[in-house]
Amino acid sequence: MIVVVKIGTSSLTNVDGSIKREAIAKLCDEVAEVREKYSDIILVSSGAIGVGLPMLGYTSGRPDDSRVLQAASAIGQPKLMAIYGEELARHNLVYGQLLLAPDDFFVRSRYLHARSTLESLLEAGIVPIVNENDAVADDAIRWGDNDRIAALLAHLVQAEKLIILTDTEGIFSADPHLDKSATLIPEVDSTAELTADVGKSGGKQGSGGMSSKLAAARMAAWSGVTTTIASAASDRVLINALNESPEIGTIVRPNQQKLSAKKLWIAFALEPNGTLQVDHGAEEALLKNGGSLLAVGVKNISGQWKSGEAVSIINNTGKHIARGLCAISSTDLSPLLGLPSKNHPKGLPEEVIHRDDLVLLSPSKN
Repeated sequence: MIVVVKIGTSSLTNVDGSIKREAIAKLCDEVAEVREKYSDIILVSSGAIGVGLPMLGYTSGRPDDSRVLQAASAIGQPKLMAIYGEELARHNLVYGQLLLAPDDFFVRSRYLHARSTLESLLEAGIVPIVNENDAVADDAIRWGDNDRIAALLAHLVQAEKLIILTDTEGIFSADPHLDKSATLIPEVDSTAELTADVGKSGGKQGSGGMSSKLAAARMAAWSGVTTTIASAASDRVLINALNESPEIGTIVRPNQQKLSAKKLWIAFALEPNGTLQVDHGAEEALLKNGGSLLAVGVKNISGQWKSGEAVSIINNTGKHIARGLCAISSTDLSPLLGLPSKNHPKGLPEEVIHRDDLVLLSPSKN
């Protein structure tokens, strides 16, 4: 069994950015126990930016300037890894560091290289510790919260379990930081929409929140991976999560159908820059016939995007039915609405969204 464990900034650092040494020690104790019983474990650790920000004068929040975040990551990453190395050494364990960016998961050659590196580390008995390559990757800074990285890693190595450790016990019916009557949801259907306000990042230096953890769990579910979202502070949380002990957290069960890494990325990792409303015929072609989306079936568009960027697709009633990478920019698409492909200007693709770049929110035809 391969287990992917992700821990967030709020569980590893104090408000001022200082490292919670005891939290890392506890985690490494449990990593050692998991290795004894389940063999292979990959750790995805946030915290580098949070550790580095105080060195740049930021002690009360997370700035938006990507240059500051990149510099903070460069400062904080070695400090964080040094402590991991010391704590794992107490168990005679050695770690290997991997800094990954989003492209590493959907550019085929990089995907294969990343998988090969991880397999080699695991075969050698090394504990891989993964973080986003925040110091140089703009997309990781803009997008990254490490939750989705963990889900994509679970897909990459064909893990059986994903454990996301946070500062709350799991997913609640409302944000427990704001609503004391909120109750823990022990199990979530990965295909259902969650209507509860699950809250933002629990820590001032963190970038994720419970919504991003739920999105990551859904990504993992489409990879056939069971996810548990639980409190990092809970005693023996990793073993209890693997054993699915009662009240350990929130479990998200896997779907029977699986998506490719590219479609996982389109469905869950990219923020849509616009919306296409399609007619009934186009909806039928997408959902029942597995077709591509053509301009003749597009009624209205909203938003602005460039060729290759993500958009949402809605039907006549406004229901979101799909998401995809639009091959035609919003500027070029606007005059083509309702037109057959043969009437497109030369040089523009026949398909607005090719089937290979389209993910249905209904699982039947993906």
